[in-house]
Amino acid sequence: MEQSKYYKKISAEEKGLRLNLREVMKYRDLIFLLVKRTFVSQYKQTILGPAWAVIQPLLTTVVFTFVFGNVAGLADCGAVPTFLFYMCGNITWGYFAGCLTNTSNTFIANSGTMGKVYFPRLCMPISTVLSQLISFGIQFVMFIVFLVIYLFIPGYSIKINLWALAYPLLVVEMAALGFGVGIIISSLTTKYRDLQFLVGFGVSLWMYGTPVAYSLKLFGTGPLYWIARFNPMTPVIELARYGFLGPEAGSIDPPAIIVSLIVTIILTLIGIFKFNKVERTFMDTV
Repeated sequence: MEQSKYYKKISAEEKGLRLNLREVMKYRDLIFLLVKRTFVSQYKQTILGPAWAVIQPLLTTVVFTFVFGNVAGLADCGAVPTFLFYMCGNITWGYFAGCLTNTSNTFIANSGTMGKVYFPRLCMPISTVLSQLISFGIQFVMFIVFLVIYLFIPGYSIKINLWALAYPLLVVEMAALGFGVGIIISSLTTKYRDLQFLVGFGVSLWMYGTPVAYSLKLFGTGPLYWIARFNPMTPVIELARYGFLGPEAGSIDPPAIIVSLIVTIILTLIGIFKFNKVERTFMDTV
């Protein structure tokens, strides 16, 4: 019987790294539909709706400024406003953490849909990453507003520089890193359900291993500095703060940036390979 153009056979015998971007692009309308569904469902039946995209990072920044900045003195950002130091770190980390957390349950959360109709399974995690970008965009606008306000407050030193133009590239790297790690976890949770309970805890540990709540300068050149330095998210946070706030708030470390990019590419490729392998048989284990 001739195979219909609407029919797609998924075979467990297929091997290798299949990244059919052309096929994914054919389903771009589905991706946009999934992005809308994910974003709307996130704030459905809430009183404040999308305003939570601003309220959550704002409250987190206030708490970090008071606890880690004023009480513990971990900011060490000189004349740069501590509030902006933490807001820049929080919204940047928040996008990565959101991508990772929400893609980590792709197979479990969408098993019903995936078991009924064919579409490129990568559409699901891709739509998740894009939907997180909407909330991130709202938060970034909030950060720019506060940045402009502080520019007119005397006593503070904010040195915006050309490295701020690299921020879109950092967003792409965070999306790729969160996407890669997230789909690796999603692929593993089809057999090992315990992992879904450890994701939140693991992301929290990763955050405290990244200079979000503290300044990297506090470590000096000791062992903790080298561990944090080659954390793939460290140069992202440091470069973001350096570009928008100046050298007192962040730093540029070319070797760490290169390592971060290499790790991101490797984890993304591993994630796609593992995802493609598991998608052929996951209905037998979910």
